[in-house]
Amino acid sequence: MILTVTLNTALDITYRVRALRPHASHRVSEVTERPGGKGLNVARVLAALGHEVMVTGFVGGATGRAVQEQLSATPGVVDALVPVTGATRRTIAVVDDHTGDTTQLNEPGPTVTPAEWSAFQQTYEDLLTPAAAVALCGSLPPGLPVGAYAGLVRAAKAAGVPVLLDTSGEALRRGVAARPDIIKPNADELAELTGSHEPSRATQDARRRGARAVVASLGETGLLALTPEGRWRATPPTRLHGNPTGAGDAAVAGLLSGLVEHLPWPDRLTRATALSAASVVAPVAGEFDRGAYEELLGRVAVTGEVTAA
Repeated sequence: MILTVTLNTALDITYRVRALRPHASHRVSEVTERPGGKGLNVARVLAALGHEVMVTGFVGGATGRAVQEQLSATPGVVDALVPVTGATRRTIAVVDDHTGDTTQLNEPGPTVTPAEWSAFQQTYEDLLTPAAAVALCGSLPPGLPVGAYAGLVRAAKAAGVPVLLDTSGEALRRGVAARPDIIKPNADELAELTGSHEPSRATQDARRRGARAVVASLGETGLLALTPEGRWRATPPTRLHGNPTGAGDAAVAGLLSGLVEHLPWPDRLTRATALSAASVVAPVAGEFDRGAYEELLGRVAVTGEVTAA
C-alpha cells in the first residue's frame, strides 16, 4: 500500500471557456469537479496504474464532504482523511480553449488548530505501519508549523518507510534538512531552494542539503534526476497541448510506483515522464490519457550515467 499525504486538500473545480479575457463576462462551456490537492491527484493516478493507495490529510465542512463523497467512488483509493472544524478549500482552474492556457485560483485552506495537528500526527504514524512508501505533497494550510513536513519525514524514516517530498518554499527547505529519500521540485522551486537557476548545479546543491535523490520537473523538457545511483535526463518526444495542472503530480505517481516496484531509475523516470506528458491531455488533474501514456512509454529518451554521486 502507498500512502499519500495532502495536508491542504481541495475540491478542484475546472471551468472551460472559449477565450479568457480580463474585465469580461464569460460563458462556461464545461464544469468538472474532482477531489484535489497534490497528494489526492497522485493517489488517483496511482490507483489507475493498479496500486492500492491510502490518502490522509485534513478535510472539513461541506466542501470536505464533497471531496470524500467523490473519493468513495474512486476504485483503489482508501479514505483516511482527518476531520477539522474549518472548511476544505476550493481551487478554480479556468481553461482557455483558444490558447490552451490555464489560469489557476487557489484558496488558502482551513486554519488547523494545535489539537487537530496533534491528532493527525498520531493517525499518520499509525498509517505508516502498512505503507510501502509515502508521499508528502502540497502546501501547508494556515495554522501548521513551517517545519510540519520535516517532522513527517522524520517519522517515516523512523518507521523505515521511503518518503517522497513535493512541496515548496520554507516547507521544502525545512523538509530537505530532514533527509527525505526523494524530492521533486519544479524549476522555480528548485531555484528558490538553492539560489541557482542552473538545474544541474541546483540538483547537486539540493542533495547536499539532505535529499537522497532529487528529481526536478523542467516543464515540457522533462525531468532531471540526481540520485545515489547516477544522474539522468528524461525527455518526452513531443510537446502535448492541454491543461498542465497536475502534470507534476502524475510524475510523482510514476516515481512512487517505480519505487515500490523496484524499477531501476531510468525506468522510473521513463514512466514518470510519460505519465506527466499524458496528464496534460486529460481533462482534469489526477487523470491521464492511457493511450497517450502507453504510446509515450516507448518514446521517452533517457540519457545519463551511473555514478557514485
